[in-house]
Amino acid sequence: MIRRLAVTATVALGLLGAWTSPAAADAPHFNHVFIVVLENEDAAATFGPSTQIPYLAQTLPSQGAFVPNYYGTGHNSLDNYITMVSGQSPNPVTQADCPIFQEFLPGIPAADGQYSGVGCVYPAGVQNIATQLEGAGYTWKGYMQDMAAGAPADPVTCRHPSVGSVDHTQTATATDQYAARHNPFVYFHSIIDSPTCQANDVDLSRLAPDLASKSTTPAYSFITPDLCNDGHDTPCPDGAPGGMVQANTFLQGLIPQIMASPGYKDRGLIIITFDEAEASGADADASACCNEQPGPNTPNPGGTTIGPGGGRVGAVMLSDCIRPGTVSNDPYNHYSLLRSVEDNFGLPRLGYAAQAGLQPFGTDVLSQPGCAEQARRCKKKAHRKHKKHHKRSAEVAKKHHKHHKHKKCKKKRKKKGGKRKRAAA
Repeated sequence: MIRRLAVTATVALGLLGAWTSPAAADAPHFNHVFIVVLENEDAAATFGPSTQIPYLAQTLPSQGAFVPNYYGTGHNSLDNYITMVSGQSPNPVTQADCPIFQEFLPGIPAADGQYSGVGCVYPAGVQNIATQLEGAGYTWKGYMQDMAAGAPADPVTCRHPSVGSVDHTQTATATDQYAARHNPFVYFHSIIDSPTCQANDVDLSRLAPDLASKSTTPAYSFITPDLCNDGHDTPCPDGAPGGMVQANTFLQGLIPQIMASPGYKDRGLIIITFDEAEASGADADASACCNEQPGPNTPNPGGTTIGPGGGRVGAVMLSDCIRPGTVSNDPYNHYSLLRSVEDNFGLPRLGYAAQAGLQPFGTDVLSQPGCAEQARRCKKKAHRKHKKHHKRSAEVAKKHHKHHKHKKCKKKRKKKGGKRKRAAA
């Protein structure tokens, strides 16, 4: 509990130094951000003439924006998910998808907001977008498909291996296709050691009821399909075709559901991308953009393929603030994604999301005229609301401290009084 309070205090102090770049200032503000991550496909295959996922490659870009030069930041999967939520760079264990759920050690702060070490379960001091949002009074949820499909003894929320044990979700079964390595939130002690994990890291089945109203729709939703619906497995253990064919069907059900929701209509933004391109074989791609740095823990973010990143994967974005059919050829990566979300909610930039010269999504993508001006008014209103929240939180904390101090002093006086009585006797 003390460690959790220390983490919250760190976030609150960081908020005092939050700032927004001119590019972000010109971009619209969003009240609800939805991120959907698919698996292991390069942009040429996804968006090319022989695509097996036409709903993502053709239908959705005609309604929003296509960003062909969006890049993963490493190989294999887990290091990309960690990057998306914390700005931490790859290390050999996250690049290997953390087959044993092991501590990240020694976990020493290094330059550029990085932490030096090897492992996958990050110490409480390593911040992430979830702890940032909570510290600022915003809501978040990770929606993980099949999380609740484990063995009867398995938890149905915040599901992860015990520290030091083997991760049995590395391989899907016909009845359970959840993958812990595609759920970035369970790799941070600042989350898993707190009740927030059970409350906010949940099964995908919880999304539909949450979308019923604006008030129950989180400010930030991170959506991970299971190993079949994200395109990872081909075919799937339950007999489904898998691959991009399966991912196509999944998106056809998910995206209209989000777009029809009150939360999305209340200045919502959907971002659909992939964790990485192909990591090995003839189509392997470990290219990068945006002057990506390898970080202190590996000389080769490309993993089994020599290269500086996770390859070109592309992205599609949907919002009323995007002119339908927009195409932006500007380069972005997972660090850009994190920076964009942090800038949107007025949060400090974590890790390599704070890298000099890195661009958040700007008006090249968020292209609808008039949206930015309207957003500035909404953002000021939201800022006032959250400023009031912080003031109220500080007052409650001060009152609690005063009450605690009073009780402590009273107890001390009572104890001294008892000693004097005994001495007199």
